[in-house]
Amino acid sequence: MLSPLDYFLGLFSLDIGIDLGTANTLVSVRGKGIVINEPSFVAIERKTRRPIEVGSRAKEMWSKNPRDILVVRPLRDGVISEFEVTEAMLHHLISKAHEQTWVPIPRPRVVVGIPSGVTEVEKRAVFDAAISAGAREAYLIEEPVAAAIGAGLPVQETRGSMIVDIGGGTTEVAIFSLGGIVISRSIRVAGDEMDEDIVQYMRTKHNLLIGEPTAEHVKIDIGSAFPLPQEQVRPVKGRNLVTGLPSQVEVSSIEIREAISGSVDILIDTVKDALDDTPPELIADLMESGICMAGGGSQLRGLTERMSEEVNIRVWLAEDAMTCVARGAGRVLEDYNNLRRLLVGLERGSTHH
Repeated sequence: MLSPLDYFLGLFSLDIGIDLGTANTLVSVRGKGIVINEPSFVAIERKTRRPIEVGSRAKEMWSKNPRDILVVRPLRDGVISEFEVTEAMLHHLISKAHEQTWVPIPRPRVVVGIPSGVTEVEKRAVFDAAISAGAREAYLIEEPVAAAIGAGLPVQETRGSMIVDIGGGTTEVAIFSLGGIVISRSIRVAGDEMDEDIVQYMRTKHNLLIGEPTAEHVKIDIGSAFPLPQEQVRPVKGRNLVTGLPSQVEVSSIEIREAISGSVDILIDTVKDALDDTPPELIADLMESGICMAGGGSQLRGLTERMSEEVNIRVWLAEDAMTCVARGAGRVLEDYNNLRRLLVGLERGSTHH
């Protein structure tokens, strides 16, 4: 029997789904959809470690910050590397989401998406950060599960379905049936790795030193995994490693495709490996339903075509692919009774906080 307080909290509770990503953190609020989509960056004072800016403003300072300000990416490869900074970022985002609603309850229920390959210690760090940041209840859900729910895949049905969620730090591959994961793979190769590939390529092929922000822009502008109908060229600015002076070179989309080919090959091999271990009856289902791709990294041009050609199964991009995990995490709280078994442990009620 619910107490009057619990009933009141449940009636007016602010339910939030969070995709705590290496590159971007997205927040979904029940009844409002995605309300926040911010880069996972925090600018802090070097001496006091006090947060100054969070999100887009902090990312603008990246590689341009003065000595007394440190720009931190508190998540690496999908897991927390800077606990206090992550807590500050979550607190900022939860408060910001709360400001955009009329709900009078200051402490919301939160579901946070986490990579499927994380350790118990890493799960606890995410859970503790959410509680410390002001959540009344916190639940964890594996990112491929949240992405599949957000993409509208029939994860509860007997029919098999498959998702490839490519984020900034991790790529998650999962095959579902009857509300559970049958086969899963989690690798720490994703969008950030492609950016690093481009940095290294520019260094070795053009003697040009560029930063990760520039590499990311190049990838978005002309990056591809499959030959384009019309190949493109783009100027890239940096420092010449021979003269030490500013320099600019013209780079083609063919070169960038070559630069990131190693990472793309690893992604494709991971999908092939998962399919190789999949029971034949589920393979038959996947040949009908296809493979769904989600996450910001899946928006690389030509990736669905390349993947489809390599695995001989139709591959399609989820609608609004970047927000799938946040939307899926939010839907779990909307349909909590039916979807709660998809949550990872560490529920708020089972702790001594």
